[in-house]
Amino acid sequence: MRRSSSSEDRKKDTREKIELGGLIVKAGLRYEKRALLLGLLIDGADRIKADEAERARLLAIGEKAFGRDHE
Repeated sequence: MRRSSSSEDRKKDTREKIELGGLIVKAGLRYEKRALLLGLLIDGADRIKADEAERARLLAIGEKAFGRDHE
């Protein structure tokens, strides 16, 4: 039973990483350097922790982008 559980955990982790990579592609950043992507993410994480209005602004941008998937 333990082996099956760890196998399922690995599959879930892999799926999550694939989905997160898809966000990079969707944002148009596929060909950017990894260091730049990490810098963007770290900066964004710091900004949304410090500024609720910035968090709401970025959330609205992301929701709008996801909404285009259903059009």
